[in-house]
Amino acid sequence: MKKEYDLSKMKSRKNPYARELKKQVTIRMGVDIIDYFKAMAEETGIPYQNLINLYLRDCVQADRKLNMKWAS
Repeated sequence: MKKEYDLSKMKSRKNPYARELKKQVTIRMGVDIIDYFKAMAEETGIPYQNLINLYLRDCVQADRKLNMKWAS
């Protein structure tokens, strides 16, 4: 950086991308689900955690609802 830059008078502002950051959570998933996404990760070259995130994001954007029927 050049010495003639004076950033002391610069006004601060909130990061506009802060809301798009990821948050770490702990979640229990079935071994078969993890194996499925790990196999897909091998095929695509995308880390399996990113694939899970992409799939869940797609569910949110498509407003998918879980359809479950309980046995009575």
